[in-house]
Amino acid sequence: MNIGVLGGTFDPVHVGHLILAEEARIKLGLSKVLFVPAGHPWLKAEHVIAAQEHRLEMVRRAIASNPYFELCTLELEHSGPSYTVDTIAMLREQLGAEASFFFLLGRDALGDLPLWKEPGKLVQICKLVVASRLSSSLSDLNSLESAIPGVLDSVIELDMPVIDISSSEIRRRLARGLSVRYLVPDGVAEYIITQKIYPASDS
Repeated sequence: MNIGVLGGTFDPVHVGHLILAEEARIKLGLSKVLFVPAGHPWLKAEHVIAAQEHRLEMVRRAIASNPYFELCTLELEHSGPSYTVDTIAMLREQLGAEASFFFLLGRDALGDLPLWKEPGKLVQICKLVVASRLSSSLSDLNSLESAIPGVLDSVIELDMPVIDISSSEIRRRLARGLSVRYLVPDGVAEYIITQKIYPASDS
C-alpha cells in the first residue's frame, strides 16, 4: 500500500496543494494522500499563523470532494514542534510494515532538508516526492547527497504542471482586499470570509 503524505501549515490550503496531491496519487499509484496540518511548525516558530481549528476546517473543506484524500490530525494532537520524521514514524507504527510512504514537498523545501530533524532517518523511512517550481531543477542533488547520504535514492521528481501559487501570496491578496477566487476552493474562500481569518488591512 503506497501512501502519500502532504504536510504543511495550510495557512491557507490552496489549489496548488490539491493539484500536487492528485498528480502524485495518479502518477505514483498512491492508495490515498494524507493531508497533515502542522501543529507547531518549527520552521515558522517566529511567524503568526492562523489558529489550528481554522486551518483544520479549511483542509477538511478543500479535500471533501476527493475520496482519495484524507485528513490526518497527528501533528495537531500533540504539543511541541512538528517534525516530519516523527510524523512518518508514527504513521508507520499505525499502518504497519506493508505501507510505503511518499512525502510530497516543493523544490524549495528540499533545499532546506539538511536543517530538518534527522534528515538521514527521514530518507530511509520514506520517499521524497519533489514538485519542481518554474525553471528549478534537481541538478544540485549531488551536493545534497554529501550532506545527507542516501537522499539520491530517496528523491522522486514529479512531472506535473507548474502551479505558482503560495499561501503567503494568498494572504497578501486578502490583506489588500483582493479576490482569491480560483486560488482556493470555493468552500475555503467562503470559510475565510465568514470567519474573517485574514482581514483586509486598513492601510
